Amino acid sequence: MNKKQFIPVEESFKELFVDLQLSDILDDNKQLADAIPLGIPSEILKAYRIEKVKDDFDLNQFFHNHFQLTPIPTSGFKADINRTIEAHIKELWSYLKRDADHYINGSSLIPLTYPYIVPGGRFNEIYYWDSFFTMLGLKIHKENQVIEHMIKNFSWMIDTIGFIPNGNRTYFLGRSQPPYFSLMIGLLAELKGDHVFGTYLPQLEAEYDFWMNKEGAKESHLVAYKGVELNRYYDQFDGPRPEMYGTDILDFEKFDRPKEYYKHIRAACESGWDFSSRWFNDPMDLSTITTLNILPVDLNCLLVALAQSIAKGYRVLKKQEQAMHWNSKAEQRAQAIQELFWNSDQAYFNDINFSQDKHTQVRSLAGMYPLYFNIATQEQAQSCVSVLKEYFLKDGGLVSTPLETGQQWDAPNGWAPLQYMSVIGLLNYGYNDLALEVINRWMVSNQKIYNKTAKLLEKYNVVTVDQLSGGGEYLVQDGFGWTNGVYIAFKAIKQSLV
Repeated sequence: MNKKQFIPVEESFKELFVDLQLSDILDDNKQLADAIPLGIPSEILKAYRIEKVKDDFDLNQFFHNHFQLTPIPTSGFKADINRTIEAHIKELWSYLKRDADHYINGSSLIPLTYPYIVPGGRFNEIYYWDSFFTMLGLKIHKENQVIEHMIKNFSWMIDTIGFIPNGNRTYFLGRSQPPYFSLMIGLLAELKGDHVFGTYLPQLEAEYDFWMNKEGAKESHLVAYKGVELNRYYDQFDGPRPEMYGTDILDFEKFDRPKEYYKHIRAACESGWDFSSRWFNDPMDLSTITTLNILPVDLNCLLVALAQSIAKGYRVLKKQEQAMHWNSKAEQRAQAIQELFWNSDQAYFNDINFSQDKHTQVRSLAGMYPLYFNIATQEQAQSCVSVLKEYFLKDGGLVSTPLETGQQWDAPNGWAPLQYMSVIGLLNYGYNDLALEVINRWMVSNQKIYNKTAKLLEKYNVVTVDQLSGGGEYLVQDGFGWTNGVYIAFKAIKQSLV
């Protein structure tokens, strides 16, 4: 299958897609975008144009006559409160696993050749950055072939599409997600040896080219700031997101913003933090979202790791000159992060609003990424630890930001990937006791909700531990890939520390 066959679902069904998205047939726009057509799209659209003008036309009935909803990944799974969490996770892998896909004309799904793990809940496709954290658990449970298959799927997407989309859906073809591919390759190298860096070197370099705008578009991920090439999140497409079409249209009309609003929303989705006060001019007001103007500290740290992985690939191939070149790129960016992203007023790493030439004032766990990647100085790390204790550490783990805004990537919510990045960052700088404290609090949070629901969830209320999390554009989802992976990883780390 080639890229030309990836016809966006909104193009296949035109006004039918819009009318369905603006209807109240289903509560979740994504379910409509993911629906499986039961016939040829052009014929369904033709039938719609004929039937919709009839007096007795019923859009709901038409939809169910011509489309099938995508099954929920964990349907059929029988929860058992008497199982341990780890036994629950082991049992879940087979339910979250998708076999190789088949092409369906008119479906938004981009078919993948190898089996893969989906997060769960409403998310019935592979997700880019989720997958690294899911792999942490798969590795410990010795599901090594699944890890390699997922990496092969991501490699195929890089080769075919030019980058790894947010997920394997046509409506994600305008954006990626935080670039964790190099960390996945590192994880696979732990299983198979460093030759893996050489094997996937072409894909690693292609990923770097994507973020560094090799194609030369006028607008891109690349921003020149204070003489340094840095990166932001960016989506190539305009307009409302197909998977949240109705929500975006309503918000756009309510907020009365210029059309660039949609680009800011889409860029925030590429960050994975959709949504958080870290992207807003006014932390309490989504309508002030300004993602395109922000240089995120986490993204730029991940690109240091990507350059380092490319250098490893060249070393494996015994091409020392190229390896030195890529190490130099990594070192230059790391130095820029250490100097430019450090906010001395807050004694913490902050994002930069380059249009205002100043740090944003929202502290977030993205500021712990320089510790994960060993970019911070020891003094900076010590200051970050003080900030972490004062603003982020709660009874159930770490909040993503200290601000309660109603957005799901702010307080009182905590998320598994950010717990993991923060814990490893603490361990890298010798703060083992605090790392263990975060692990314990997070695992207790997971256990308390599991005792109530027999589920592992996408996110947790870490402030009031016995309450479910909230906020965001959809209900709390269960499954859940990255929570499962991080829980298993934390259990192993805890055993090594105690």
